[in-house]
Parts: sequence; structure tokens; C-alpha cells
Amino acid sequence: MSLLIDDECINCDVCEPECPNGAISQGEEIYVIDPNLCTECVGHHDTPQCVEVCPVDCIDKDPDVVEDHDSLYQKYLKLTQ
Repeated sequence: MSLLIDDECINCDVCEPECPNGAISQGEEIYVIDPNLCTECVGHHDTPQCVEVCPVDCIDKDPDVVEDHDSLYQKYLKLTQ
């Protein structure tokens, strides 16, 4: 599963630099996560770093992009080749 930033985002700028895949960027109103780049930090860290640093707890799993650990790891391998 990719992650999703909800509308509780306060645009604090702490999540974007923490993403090892560059999946987080500023959207029109709040930060957004590109599901094609998000691996939930699988391959890089034990836990999603954006979730760790988010002060308002506005990052959840995206119910529209369901991926298991193996799928996330395969995406990580493709992104880091």
C-alpha cells in the first residue's frame, strides 16, 4: 500500500526531505505522495519516515493503492537500480 496525506496536513515541510524515494511533493493545497514512488520506506527504513516525523498524524495507508511488503520491496528494487 502506498501512503496518502489527508487534508489535516499543515504544510509544515518536514515530510518531504525525509522521503528516500522523492515521492512527496507540494500539491496545490497540501503535500501529496506519488504512489508510483512510495515504498513506505521498505528497503530503506523499518518504518515510513514521513509518518515518523509528521506532527499532526495526517499520513495513512492509501486504500486505493493496496500493496504487500513484497510488492513494495520490488518497487524499491526498481527505483534503486
